Amino acid sequence: MSVPLADRVIQLAYDPGITPKGGGLPGLSVVKNVVNSINLFGIIAVVGALAVSLSIWAWGHHTGGHQAEANGKKGAVVAAGAALGLGAANGIIAFFSGLGSQVH
Repeated sequence: MSVPLADRVIQLAYDPGITPKGGGLPGLSVVKNVVNSINLFGIIAVVGALAVSLSIWAWGHHTGGHQAEANGKKGAVVAAGAALGLGAANGIIAFFSGLGSQVH
């Protein structure tokens, strides 16, 4: 027996009623600690990358190595962008999660 198209569309638009809930699974605090640690290691790595990039930039500038200077500048910008992304990760996810919860 054939199901009308309108009934199929209604079935696709069905709301299953699933929402994120903290504390529903065991080990959630462990996962949060792991992610926080990964973020910390990322920030430490970005500080090191920025220090190396700035050193290369300065070395290239003082020795007349234009390629090294350009690479140092690129590295400094990438490190700054990575620091921005790591620092804003929670806010970015919260923003888009809030936007997604408004879709009906």
